[in-house]
Amino acid sequence: MMTKLRRLPQSLPLVCIFAIFAASPAFGQLQITLPNAPSYLLTAAETSSSLSAPDSQAASADPQQAPAHEDKQQKRIFGIIPNFKSVTAGTILPPQTFKDKFITASQDSFDYSSLTLAAAVSLQSYATDATPEFHTGGAAFGRYFWHSYLDEISENYLVEFIIPVATHEDTRYYSLGSGGFAKRATYSLSRAFITKTDSGKRTFNFSEIVGAGASAGLSNYYYPRPERTLDNTINKWGVNVGIDVASFFFREFSPDIYHVMFHQKPTP
Repeated sequence: MMTKLRRLPQSLPLVCIFAIFAASPAFGQLQITLPNAPSYLLTAAETSSSLSAPDSQAASADPQQAPAHEDKQQKRIFGIIPNFKSVTAGTILPPQTFKDKFITASQDSFDYSSLTLAAAVSLQSYATDATPEFHTGGAAFGRYFWHSYLDEISENYLVEFIIPVATHEDTRYYSLGSGGFAKRATYSLSRAFITKTDSGKRTFNFSEIVGAGASAGLSNYYYPRPERTLDNTINKWGVNVGIDVASFFFREFSPDIYHVMFHQKPTP
């Protein structure tokens, strides 16, 4: 059984190690170039940049090549779910700047639609009595809500701004948009571990994995003391990554869902 902490959270060493590492000059230059992967794990921008001019012309002339999906990504899916960093399939954008990353993290944190995720997590936590120290009743739900919302803000800024600025990673989700369900699902789920650098190269997704872990560690400073265990921190880390993985999957297929439900292409 995990012993409960009396003074400091058990995840503090993890956060400290990361803070020291992030402060080093080498961290800002860190890039890992992944080996070649199947084409469906590449974004449209990566695929086009990896082709020579003759190869690009040959690919465009191939009548069997699957076209990019026509439906466009919405900034708010159904007006409820924040979707500010999704890019419509086939779209090639300039490198993401420091300002772009800050704005995206802020939009995902403070847009009215961002409250929906905190409310959903709060309801689930309240129903399962995830934090008994919050007790029950309206006041208890309020405690669940502001803790969940603070968790969301913390992860957004770490995953979408602080870590990617240090590692020079592009935090946007580039939709695949073409191919069968399995192909697109595999691509979307792989985005938790594979992303782009600001220069367009593929790299391990430090922003997601390290940022979600750091957010879970920081949460120990505002949750009740009995909840500050290593086991709880690791579980929260997994939940953070799991929610983001589910969001990647939903972002990939949300234009299709909208098209089927409303029989029309969504307005970007």
